[in-house]
Amino acid sequence: MIQVEGLTRKYGSFTAVDDVSFVCQPGRVTGFLGPNGAGKTTTMRVMVGLTPPTAGRVTIGGHLYKDIPNPGRHVGVLLDASAQHAGRTGREILEIGARTMGLPATRVDEMIELVSLTPQEAKRRLRNYSLGMKQRLGIAHALLGDPSVLILDEPANGLDPAGIRWMRGLLKGYAERGGTVLLSSHLLHEVEQIADEMILIGNGRIVAQGDKKS
Repeated sequence: MIQVEGLTRKYGSFTAVDDVSFVCQPGRVTGFLGPNGAGKTTTMRVMVGLTPPTAGRVTIGGHLYKDIPNPGRHVGVLLDASAQHAGRTGREILEIGARTMGLPATRVDEMIELVSLTPQEAKRRLRNYSLGMKQRLGIAHALLGDPSVLILDEPANGLDPAGIRWMRGLLKGYAERGGTVLLSSHLLHEVEQIADEMILIGNGRIVAQGDKKS
């Protein structure tokens, strides 16, 4: 479970996130919807300890991210698919992640197969990946540690229609097995097709939230 309580983040006089509160429940996909610049990425960066909050807090499974031991085994994160080292191959990136988390090498092969990267693509350097391939690799890295929570920022970026359908099925299956999913998007129709809960944010404030059916 992810719990956001009174979260505020200011940059000087600019308030990027303004007193935001919401909960993401296990077994459900929560869509975090809003235009670019609405505060989605800032909120997610605070969740995973990359940006300190000005006020409020975020807990994952009752803990601050920084207090979770071996966090990749508990929380899978995809914030920027291009953030990995451009000179490394896709396989190398996953192998480093697996070693860091204390996972067997076989887990890397499982993830490469899961996200439908070919063995040849896995040997390619990241600088030669398309955005869609980077997204698939990023999803593989997020799932590597078999976490109970996924935090994904615009995961459909760069995916073709078949890739988006694949991702939708993957995340729905993950939630059905009890996982907690938070995914952001600026596209309403994309979120509507996958989310159980919807949170709408604009200008750093929650505009609406609730079960999609309501």
